[in-house]
Amino acid sequence: MSTEQRRALDSRLREAPQPDGPASIERLREGFAGFMAPFPIPAGIRRTPVEAGGRAAVLVEPATDPRPGTILYFHGGSYILGSPQTAMALTAQLVRRTGARAISLDYRLAPEHPFPAAIHDGLAAYRGLLDSGAEASSIVLAGDSAGGGLAVTTTVAARDAGLPVPAGIVAFSPGLDQTRSGASMTTKEGVDPMFTAEGMRRTGELYLDGQDPHQPLLAPAVLADLTGFPPILLQVGTNELLLDDSVRLADRARDAGVDVILDIVADVPHVFPAFVGTLDEASEALDRAALFIAQRLRTAASA
Repeated sequence: MSTEQRRALDSRLREAPQPDGPASIERLREGFAGFMAPFPIPAGIRRTPVEAGGRAAVLVEPATDPRPGTILYFHGGSYILGSPQTAMALTAQLVRRTGARAISLDYRLAPEHPFPAAIHDGLAAYRGLLDSGAEASSIVLAGDSAGGGLAVTTTVAARDAGLPVPAGIVAFSPGLDQTRSGASMTTKEGVDPMFTAEGMRRTGELYLDGQDPHQPLLAPAVLADLTGFPPILLQVGTNELLLDDSVRLADRARDAGVDVILDIVADVPHVFPAFVGTLDEASEALDRAALFIAQRLRTAASA
């Protein structure tokens, strides 16, 4: 356990500058991009602009020949911030560790494009991969924060549309409940160094645009039917308001007969696997995620 690393990271996150008063969407997006920019991208990775389901995307692949399979990646940012670039370090780490290519989707953001625009874009990108000849069994959906939630809801939408489900889902600290009814939304207030319940309420309102959050695609942790889902890996820290989103989705997956790994690490923050080079547990978690992806793709290839 890297106790000193965890304490230092917690202090650093708490000292990060916050906007003075209400900030515009433009300022929030600029601030988030600036916060994510220093995260290092590993060497030996090639990035190419592409299109996926009618949306811009980035193909992230090893500089040498990639192994078979595709990671369809969804970035975080509360559905109002972010881009493939803000999640590039995390995406590239998965590519380096698995040897498989990733396609990171630039899905539409609220408030300009509220729910369900992002899910429509995720489904269109997944359908586009299938239409291009990729087997569902050669695709893993992955994402962080809101993007982790999108990996889950895209799978719900794909299954409900009659499409085959992907080989697996990897979700780092996913947001899975717009009703914000998890106990950790209260018990982790003040423990979470990055978010407050009030801040999540405000960003959630931008995504919801007045719609009732009590819907499976907005609260899969409490309302989604996960029957027929592929294996799921959920990685989350104990110092998170969103902790119980993962805990409750894992319960629903288990009850639906779905293979699920709930990977909880103590005293680490939101999307802790992104902090490679700062937190030993980040690299260890990414190794576990890469093993899960490789096993899903290898299992599919041998079927």
